[in-house]
Formats: sequence, structure tokens, C-alpha cells
Amino acid sequence: MAAALQTINVSKTFTHVKALDAVSIEVEKQSIFGLLGPNGAGKTTLIRIINMITAMDEGQVLLNGHPVTQDDIRHIGYLPEERGLYKKMKVGEQAVYLARLKGLSKQEALKHLKVWFEKFEITSWWNKKVEELSKGMQQKVQFIVTVLHNPKLLIFDEPFSGFDPINVNILKEEILKLRDEGATIIFSTHNMASVEELCDHIALINNSKLILSGEIHDIKQRFKSNIFEVVYRSPKDLLLDKPAFEVIERQNKNGERLAKIRINETANANELLKNVLPQAEVVSFREILPSVNDIFIQEVEKSSNNK
Repeated sequence: MAAALQTINVSKTFTHVKALDAVSIEVEKQSIFGLLGPNGAGKTTLIRIINMITAMDEGQVLLNGHPVTQDDIRHIGYLPEERGLYKKMKVGEQAVYLARLKGLSKQEALKHLKVWFEKFEITSWWNKKVEELSKGMQQKVQFIVTVLHNPKLLIFDEPFSGFDPINVNILKEEILKLRDEGATIIFSTHNMASVEELCDHIALINNSKLILSGEIHDIKQRFKSNIFEVVYRSPKDLLLDKPAFEVIERQNKNGERLAKIRINETANANELLKNVLPQAEVVSFREILPSVNDIFIQEVEKSSNNK
């Protein structure tokens, strides 16, 4: 699939601090791309460069194959981590103003806002001042004005901050719907569970450098440890061939037994099942793959130690 966005060897230095060091990412059209990294890694700097808020020192940013321009910025929806609503303005008045900055007429803005305010059940907020709303309520308004002009590229920086679990789910559904309707989404967050749930691809930045990128499934396969979990019913523990199989954990619960088993390079999952089936009734059998959170911690620690 063609790339909606590419950054090619993008670098940025602030005074004597290297914020980005030759970072290249490629975001496929109509995908959700997770931009990950610890605090201070360079994620927000990269996002600000894509939005032409900050100038890069070196490199290129391509949108649909051509260098990004100021005119392109009108067609990007950017929800920053530090929200930018004017506290003293009324919600409706401000939403119309921000929509018009993105090129909508007043009539178009009012029409689209009516749909979104009804969808989020917030029509009663129209004449409230922003400062009267909770952080979560302000977040909803900010999300609406970010997506209102139907941009093809959306960039969300910590979009779930300040939301309770119910509203997080509502927002996740809307993000997936926007993707399905044709939008390309860059999603930056520290919530790795949301990354696993929403993202197709990820890029991990640490200390200004890109240290890991790819499709989530492929990355998990790359970091797997050949460990399988078997839940079974049997009056006794499994006896397995050594050294082909190593039991690294056992549990007994509610009449069932659980074993986590590492398979060495000379064996495979089918051979493990052949060992288990004569001894027990298998309830479940699955390969344990590392979570994105586990991979994040492992790779950040490794790159920090190699700094």
C-alpha cells in the first residue's frame, strides 16, 4: 500500500540537545500508526515538524509523495497533548471559529458541529464557557474540532488523557470509524494496551533515534521466546522429553493445571502436543507472545544502556 506520510532522515537540534537524529518513518494510507517512546524521546518534536510548527534541520517530510507545504496543513487534523482551547470563549462560538480556520464556511461548520455534538450528547454545552467544563469535556470538544473538516491525515497525541473508561471506548470507536472511512491516523500514547488494540504499525523512538519499527504482528514474532501455555486436566504434572521441552512455570487452579513450557530449537509445537496428549485432556494451548509493553520496556532499556 502507498505511503500517506514519510519522514526521511529528519534531524533537529535545540541548542546543544539532539531532539531527532535521522528519523525515518513510513505511514501507510488508511492505517493507524503508533508513534511511541518515553518522555523526551523526540515524538512531539517529530509531530510538530510534520505540522510545520517546528522547522527541521535536515531531512524531508513527504505527504502523499510530495514535500509537505503550509497549504497541506489545512488538511491535517492535529490533537496536541497540550490542549489549546480558549478558556473564556463559549464552546460553540469557539468550535465554529476553529472550523473556519480549517476552511469550512460558517454554515458548513454549524452543520457538521450539530452532528458531532448530538453524537457525543453535548448539545447542552454550546453556550458554556470552556473553563466551565471538566478536562474530559474539554477533550471531547478538542477532538471534535480536530476531525470536523474530515482531514485525510489525523495526528492524535495522548488523545485519551483525562477520559474515563467509557469515554475512552467511545473515542476508540470513532477513531476506528475514521480509519475505515479513509483517514490515516498517527497515534502517540503511553498506553500500550490501546496501541495493541488500535495500531497496525508502530515506530519506537528513544534518545532521538528510531530504535524499532514495523507491523505489530511481525515485531511480536521477532521477539517471541518459543514459550507455550498449556491448560490441561490430569491427576499429575506433565512429564516431557528433555532437553526438547522445559517447564518454566506450573499452576493448579479449580481442578485444572497450567504449564508454561519453553520449546528449544530442535522441537516444535506439534511435537509438544504429541507429548502432552497421551498424558492429559488439553483445555487450551497457545503460544505466549510478548506484549507491546514488554517490547517497549526491553528495547528502551537496551538502547539506553548502549547510549
